[in-house]
Amino acid sequence: MDTIASLTQRIRAYDRLIQQIADAHYPETRLLRNVPGVGSLTSLGYILTLEDPRRFRTSREVGACLGLVPRSDQSGDHDPQLHITKTGDAYLRRLLVQSAQYILGPFGPDCDLRRWGLKLAERGGKAAKKRAIVAVARKIAILLHHLWKNGEVYDPLYRSRLLQPSAKEAAIATA
Repeated sequence: MDTIASLTQRIRAYDRLIQQIADAHYPETRLLRNVPGVGSLTSLGYILTLEDPRRFRTSREVGACLGLVPRSDQSGDHDPQLHITKTGDAYLRRLLVQSAQYILGPFGPDCDLRRWGLKLAERGGKAAKKRAIVAVARKIAILLHHLWKNGEVYDPLYRSRLLQPSAKEAAIATA
């Protein structure tokens, strides 16, 4: 029990140290930490791995750079579903997958990412939950790049608000 308590204290001390480094030297990590499941370690790892947000023309290219897109092997009418490419930094990919697991897990907050991922997992099929986790990890990578590049603050229910009819539209529809 003493060993576990000692290790827990050391882990917390390292977590605080990572937080201090991120705040002091990389202030852009604050924007990225607004995304649920993305903490100091993930945001710091993301920024240190990608180095410059202008390195990619579009945010969608980040998913491919990190190996979070399906492999392709098309031939005529044959287009099988393959595993992800796993190119790029394996540690950052692991951090993004952990963030996605938190979002889709029992303690994940309600947000557009969670709703989209759970809807994807409901489709069923072989390993649907795993496929949904990787898809959400890819979306997180793209979202983090967009936030970092544009300096925007994350809105967890942005898409839901866009799809909701306004009060005026609702009144017209009910009339």
